[in-house]
Amino acid sequence: MPDPSDSDFSVAQPIRCILSDVDGVMTDGRIIYDSAGAETKQFHVRDGLGIKLWMQAGFPFGIITARNSPMVERRAVELGITHVSQGSGDKLARALQILPEWGCELASVCYIGDDLPDLPVMQRVGLAVAPADAAADARDVAHWVLSSGGGHGAVRETIERLLRAKNLWSATGATA
Repeated sequence: MPDPSDSDFSVAQPIRCILSDVDGVMTDGRIIYDSAGAETKQFHVRDGLGIKLWMQAGFPFGIITARNSPMVERRAVELGITHVSQGSGDKLARALQILPEWGCELASVCYIGDDLPDLPVMQRVGLAVAPADAAADARDVAHWVLSSGGGHGAVRETIERLLRAKNLWSATGATA
């Protein structure tokens, strides 16, 4: 596990894949129902661009969420995310199923989470990241606590920080 005093360069080098929660990370955590009972979510466009840049750099990105939502599937399709696991009550077990497909081990994973269901994964990965407004328990186990809140660029902040540390950050004109 990285020490909080480690430089971004040394922390980023072993990271080869990112897994992320959705509600509270890719969104602000609010669940909104319209008058017809349909659920809506808001995603930040800069997170989407960051995900695309991460994948264009040759690294996999996956979603593990405890809830089921058609909006998550839609956003994943828009971004080209092929590893989407919804309804995952045991996020660590699901991560351990995904990682062999990617040729990754827990030490090479960055996991972005914001609350209690994320802790088992956050406590085992090489880089645990929490948005600024994450629950206190998630912030306590995170190696990086971001300046951005969930749904407000937290994923982008993580990816940009990793890619800059790996000297792989560039503007590519991708659309999110």
